[in-house]
Amino acid sequence: MEGAVELAEEIFHMPVRLAKPSGVKGMSDIVHNPIYATGVGLLLYAQKQLLLRPAKKTAPLSTGPGMLEKMKSWFQDNF
Repeated sequence: MEGAVELAEEIFHMPVRLAKPSGVKGMSDIVHNPIYATGVGLLLYAQKQLLLRPAKKTAPLSTGPGMLEKMKSWFQDNF
C-alpha cells in the first residue's frame, strides 16, 4: 500500500521500513510476501529460542501433529 511506511512513521514516531521475510525455505512464493514478514519473523524467533534452550527430558504434550505441521497444512489448504 502506498503511504503505509510514512503513516507508520507518523503514528509510531520511529523509523519504519517495509520488509520481506528471508531465510525461509519452501513455499517461498507465499512467505516472501511482505504481508507475512511479522508472522515469519516471530516463528523464526521462536525457533531460535527453542534451539538455544538446553534440552529437557520430558514427555511430549501431545501425540498429534506439531504446530509447524498444522501451519504448513493450513498454508497449503488456503494458498
